[in-house]
Amino acid sequence: MSQTLTEAPSLTPTEKKTVRIRWFLVGFLILGGVVNYLDRSTLSVANTTIAEEFHLNALQMGLLLSAFSWPYAIANLPAGYLVDRFGPKRMFAFAAGAWSLISMITAAANSFGFFYAARVALGIAESPFFTSALKVNERWFNAKERALPVSLVNTGSQIANAIAPPLLTFLLLTMSWRGMFIIVGALGIVIALVWLRIYRDPTLKEQAIIKGAQADAVVAAPVEKVHWGQLFKQRNTWFMILGAFGIFYTVWVYLTWLPSYLQTARGFSLADSGWLASLPFLCGIIGVIFGGWLSGRLVARGVNTVLARKIPIVGGALLAAAAVLPVAYVENTPLAITLLSVGYFASQVPIGCLWTLASDVAPSNQVASLGAIQNFGGFIGAAVAPVVTGAILTATGGNYTLVFLVGGILLLVGALSYGLFVKQRTPASQVADASR
Repeated sequence: MSQTLTEAPSLTPTEKKTVRIRWFLVGFLILGGVVNYLDRSTLSVANTTIAEEFHLNALQMGLLLSAFSWPYAIANLPAGYLVDRFGPKRMFAFAAGAWSLISMITAAANSFGFFYAARVALGIAESPFFTSALKVNERWFNAKERALPVSLVNTGSQIANAIAPPLLTFLLLTMSWRGMFIIVGALGIVIALVWLRIYRDPTLKEQAIIKGAQADAVVAAPVEKVHWGQLFKQRNTWFMILGAFGIFYTVWVYLTWLPSYLQTARGFSLADSGWLASLPFLCGIIGVIFGGWLSGRLVARGVNTVLARKIPIVGGALLAAAAVLPVAYVENTPLAITLLSVGYFASQVPIGCLWTLASDVAPSNQVASLGAIQNFGGFIGAAVAPVVTGAILTATGGNYTLVFLVGGILLLVGALSYGLFVKQRTPASQVADASR
């Protein structure tokens, strides 16, 4: 059992100013997310170049593109526990340093096996990032404030997705794919060193004003320790895993195959596809922010916190399905790109709210763990997506129709999982669930 503060001490002007460091930390986490996703995107942008150099077919390339996601999904399970145990400062710095070194080592790849092993290692190294960011937000923001900063942190990945095609294509064309891996890896080393220098947890007085920002006191409340494994005994956990699987699957079809789709199915050059592929991802930035803003507005208007997270999650997934499914039958290229952009915008509306939902339904000492477990489910979908897509393209001679149909159906599965089965649990019902 642990005890929260019973009283909110008055803060000096200097101390109040230090609380505002939390928004600087959010900004730095956004930057960290940009670098994190640039590392992930290197292989996708260099997809056709590397496939040609190593003589890989679509199925082999699908296996290589999924090599990151399988270990990332599995490593999220211990990563969440480790972040809860050791804190976000050490775990984020360790992760950023490790993934950066691995990216630079990948530049020396000379075979499919080398590449595959490097992508596996990259997935393991990157697993603590978003759970660390969730823990930072849980410590520095109260429940009513949390949706927007969590969503803002998730815009880092979308910013990276938007700038990666033109930026990484430029590096690819001017420095070769090996130079691209080295440059992106070096950025992460800088991120790790700066994080170690700037991050700190809030003081007791800062915790008081954060948790009781609209009251004179913070009510004492015991926090019962819940073992990590008990989260798997709760129904919410399993439907959050399934829901994240459905949404992340389609997101990762975009992330891993969109440049190739534009080149092979729509006839764009490597240089042109780099710029064109950024359009859906630019829409994704707006989608993440919109989801966090909408959830925050709903809470401010008195909507139940969990319902305020579910509305953007379910609505976004349904809209994404409505946009993605018709792409399979659209001949007109501008219309197809418009639908893809709307689909990606909508698929990103849930993302920040997914992480915030984990902090709403988990005990405070299990926030990173539940977020990581949910992310595990999402990245099982992310791991399956490139392989299934590669297998479909191999079997159909490069036809993307079934690719978009599968993606749309799984978005519907994600919407139904969150909408119908993830529910507000009282502490008593959590205990009851855990005993089942």
